[in-house]
Amino acid sequence: MDKASQVLAQGAPPGVRKSYRALADHGDKAQSQQYLTPWEESGLLKFLLQMSDLGQPVRIKFIPFLAFVATRQRPATDRLLKPPGKNWAKAFEKRHPGIAARRVTALDWNRHDKHIAPKITH
Repeated sequence: MDKASQVLAQGAPPGVRKSYRALADHGDKAQSQQYLTPWEESGLLKFLLQMSDLGQPVRIKFIPFLAFVATRQRPATDRLLKPPGKNWAKAFEKRHPGIAARRVTALDWNRHDKHIAPKITH
């Protein structure tokens, strides 16, 4: 049984949240299963919070790319070859509710100025 499975099988002691992150922090054995190390994750979180404070929240679809860039700073033997999975950004946002990740929605056609030809020629 690998280290991460051992930590999950042990469960959490009283007072510790029952999440993978809390188990990893408590057990200190499931770190190898996480995409980012704790200091990389805190650095990414700090960057996202700074961007939100400046009024420029990062789009949620770019967060996995930023995490992949953070892993490129590791030594060549520890580098990951793939970006995080498709659900990683949503889980990251759940773990850190303080970040303001922006989702892009389509603009309502009634709000769109349908007559843009004069603007283009101007």
